[in-house]
Amino acid sequence: MNKNIESLLSEKRVFKPAKDFVKKARIKSKAQYDEMYRESIAKPDKFWAREASELLWNKKWTKVLDWSKAPVAKWFVGGQLNVSENCIDRHLDGPRRNKAAIIWEGEPGEKRTITYAQLHDQVCRFANVLKRNKIKKGDRVLIYMPMIPEAAVAMLACARIGAVHSVVFGGFSSESIKDRLHDSKAVAIITADGGYRRGSIVPLKKNVDDALKLSAAEVKRVIVFRRAGNDIHIEEGRDVWWHRELEYVDANCPPVPLDSEHPLFILYTSGSTGKPKGVLHTTGGYLLGAYCTVKYVFDVRDEDVYWCTADIGWVTGHSYVVYGPLANGVTSFMYEGAPNWPDWGRFWQIIEQERVNILYTAPTAIRAFIRAGDQWPLKHDLSSLRLLGSVGEPINPEAWMWYHNIIGGGRCPIVDTWWQTETGAIMITPLPGAIPTIPSSATLPFFGVDAAIVDDSGKEVPPNVGGKLVIRKPWPSMLRTIYGDHARYKQAYWSEIKGVYFAGDGARRDKDGYFWIVGRIDDVLNVAGHRLGTSEVESALVSHPAVAEAAVVGRPDEIKGQGVVAFVTLKTGTKVTPGLREEIRAHVGNVIGPIAKPDDVRFADALPKTRSGKIMRRLLKQIASGEVVTGDTTTLEDLSVIAKLSAPEE
Repeated sequence: MNKNIESLLSEKRVFKPAKDFVKKARIKSKAQYDEMYRESIAKPDKFWAREASELLWNKKWTKVLDWSKAPVAKWFVGGQLNVSENCIDRHLDGPRRNKAAIIWEGEPGEKRTITYAQLHDQVCRFANVLKRNKIKKGDRVLIYMPMIPEAAVAMLACARIGAVHSVVFGGFSSESIKDRLHDSKAVAIITADGGYRRGSIVPLKKNVDDALKLSAAEVKRVIVFRRAGNDIHIEEGRDVWWHRELEYVDANCPPVPLDSEHPLFILYTSGSTGKPKGVLHTTGGYLLGAYCTVKYVFDVRDEDVYWCTADIGWVTGHSYVVYGPLANGVTSFMYEGAPNWPDWGRFWQIIEQERVNILYTAPTAIRAFIRAGDQWPLKHDLSSLRLLGSVGEPINPEAWMWYHNIIGGGRCPIVDTWWQTETGAIMITPLPGAIPTIPSSATLPFFGVDAAIVDDSGKEVPPNVGGKLVIRKPWPSMLRTIYGDHARYKQAYWSEIKGVYFAGDGARRDKDGYFWIVGRIDDVLNVAGHRLGTSEVESALVSHPAVAEAAVVGRPDEIKGQGVVAFVTLKTGTKVTPGLREEIRAHVGNVIGPIAKPDDVRFADALPKTRSGKIMRRLLKQIASGEVVTGDTTTLEDLSVIAKLSAPEE
């Protein structure tokens, strides 16, 4: 029988919401949260109907939820609305008309501010460009853009006419574009000549050209925005310039009323088979999820400058750079380039100059900032910040505390959010004016989210016992299917435990009901009958004063089943000494227990990461096991990292 090692440094630090924050918060107490949460679970139709009434509907729904053919959900049945209209038009009759919708800074340093009225003009004009190029309701359009306002304009223009967009991250290769073209059967591509990344131009249009040479997809039109001014090839009859197309259209483009279940976008996420999964989100439920979570989780105010640092190519960029903030009438800040260009002070300089109030970023970025040194943020005035957020993976306690103390000045609540591409919106999170936070815990479910920890048979486990994280009831922003493969949708998400959504993540819940996310179930190690979450061991490693970042994987072990291999990046200025490896091993043993001590600690200048900053543990597993690295490495930020890690240590 597997034993469960109680987690994560037995974290005892609790941070109650500050009184000044609570005074202005929408949800001001745990009691208020409890009352609303109970209603959202017991009377979901009533709860979600009230929330949905804050959106602009062309036609009201006849039924809040149809779950009669589970796992197919239909939300706000019979209702009609338009996402673009909800994000822009409905703000134009009041003071938000001339308010900044998007503030943008390019990596070279250019700046633009676009008001809601100006955004409306640009979206309408580009929607007419789409129509001029024979793109119509239901057509799939692939968007492959840098982090510039036109990427948001393209998304909103598609939504305005009912075209289904599929955004591909601008760091992906031509091979990735080809796969997504083939699967989505896109009729058009919206791209740019290039974008900036660490002082270099990323050749976006060339990547599109290469993908089209490889693909049999019948792409009729490629619309190209001039961004970097690099030389590109224009294929006559297929390729057109964005700016020239605008010369033929006006700004009169009424939004098309769309069924609540009309597809809004397809976003591809990696699958265990190697074939990307096209996660399909629809109009009404998705928008409501993004709208409500921005309203309650980030507790936004009209005067806020809100910065989600995610790229527009990820779901975080969809929900929390574009749709959620704009639906709330918030000013959303966008930045094009790398966080360390030209140096590690870029983010903090932006926050000081733009007086950013809310920062939502990833633990990977936070750990990189820690490694770079406190001197960078300490050079800047970060007093405008009032709320911090974390997204993408579990955040270890040391990174949480650094974020709280150095970036938040000890005064800003941290919302540590758990959710996925498939969920569309935040699922487990503190509400900053109501929920006491504990470093590394995502705390409690958002409204309407019936989350539980269960064993392999689907039975809910006791407190502090690890298990599978599941969602037992449908929620508005849930994915509706995998595009073109509904059987895979049912098998991937609804077959593990009958009748419930399995997230693929492991977690535990403490005696107070707080959730502690362990990470992917396949990242749980089985060491001599003990189940260890890799994130727990990584947290213990990073709590050592010399360690900036760590990744833990398992390798086959004849005696224990699996051995623990730790890849460790040291803080700047720290040197490897003969005793450091054993010191780090002993530290993990003291923090968690002897069973968790790594069998091997390998020091690395850098870890293999995707361009979005996620550590590619699949590759580390192959290295740890002495295998040749195989499989897709097109999303790697730096291929040389693999060669260095694979080389024998001196």
